[in-house]
Order: sequence, then structure tokens, then C-alpha cells
Amino acid sequence: MGTGTADMARPETAHRHEKPTPAMNDPAGNEPAGRSEVAAWRRSMRVHLLDRRTRMPVKERDARSARIAASLDRVLDRIAGRVIGVYWPIKGEPNLYPWIRRLAETGVAFALPVVIRKGWPLEFRRWRPGEALERGFWNIPVPANGPAVLPDVLVAPLVGFDEERYRLGYGGGFYDRTIVAAPNSPQIIGVGFEHCRLPTIYPQPHDIRMDTIVNDA
Repeated sequence: MGTGTADMARPETAHRHEKPTPAMNDPAGNEPAGRSEVAAWRRSMRVHLLDRRTRMPVKERDARSARIAASLDRVLDRIAGRVIGVYWPIKGEPNLYPWIRRLAETGVAFALPVVIRKGWPLEFRRWRPGEALERGFWNIPVPANGPAVLPDVLVAPLVGFDEERYRLGYGGGFYDRTIVAAPNSPQIIGVGFEHCRLPTIYPQPHDIRMDTIVNDA
């Protein structure tokens, strides 16, 4: 995709509760039959995709991250007055810090996620580059003092994604719960590297379709 996005038209419906369409093709040629098999397939695919991502040379990751950031600029054409929920990169995720810093200097508001408790939605705290961070869940840096906010846009990192805009994450369900619980129906943008594209992630009833997928293609 030349623009680096997989943004297909959708009707303005309650898409947060869309039922996933049945999965058709397994990349390995074997379609998981039930929920336990899907869970096992996902665990195996996460290991494969994370291994490939973490092996990427830093210079290549930075270049690919810059292409993702450029595509985000095109997708987010109206950001004045909006709060953008982003993430602190771990395990070789796209590094959007230069993009965040550039936009923060123009007054764009950002927030980082905080795990309050396992099984709960994420809390997003307002933050800008240079402000204090502390270690949170999984030792991921989180804002030390920022107030809790409701992002208008959520930029969610992907371990994998498919042609139907479903996201394969780390398996904790944090983003799915956060999106369902959000009272303001934020715009959901998944970001990941093109090599993480899959024919399907075998979406389950709890999986939430992204509004847009942005990658480095």
C-alpha cells in the first residue's frame, strides 16, 4: 500500500461491537478449529513476529518508524484541540518519539497508557516529552504526575494485523477493554510494520476492529 495505511470504508455504525467475520486462511495452511487452537496459534505467531521485530537493526527500525510517522501525519489531518493517546515503545515496536516531540512543540496534547490493574482498562495520563516518567507495569515508563484524560485518538501498537483491520497484541486484552469502556468512542489507529501483516488473526468476539492500520509500506 503506497500510503502505508489500510483504511477501508466502513459505515458509521456501532463498529466497536462488530462481530468478527469467520476466519478463512491460516498462513501455515492449517485452520484452527476452536478457541483453544486459536489461542495456541496466536501464541506461536506472537513469538514468531516478535522475534522478527526485535531482530530488526536499529537503523532500519528508525527508518521504518519515520515512514509510519509520515503516514500518521496524513491520517491525522485535524489534530488541533484533540488528545492523542500514544505508547512508550517496547520489544522493537515502532518508535514514534521524534513524531511526538515534533507535534508536542506545536501544542498537540499527548497521553501515555498506565496499567492500573490486570483485567482493567488502561488509564491514559497526559504527558509531553521532557516530563517525569516512572516505571510501571512490565517496567514500561509511565507519566509520574500527569492527570488522567480521555484520548480522542488512540494510537495502538500492533504485534500483527490482518486484512480486516483486526489487531494481534500481546494477549493481555488491555486495548480491547479500553476501547469498549471508552465513553467518547475515540478514533483507533493501529501501527505496526508491514512484515507483521497476516491473512487473518482469527478474530474472536472480544477482538476490536481498528478504524485504520498504519504501517511502513
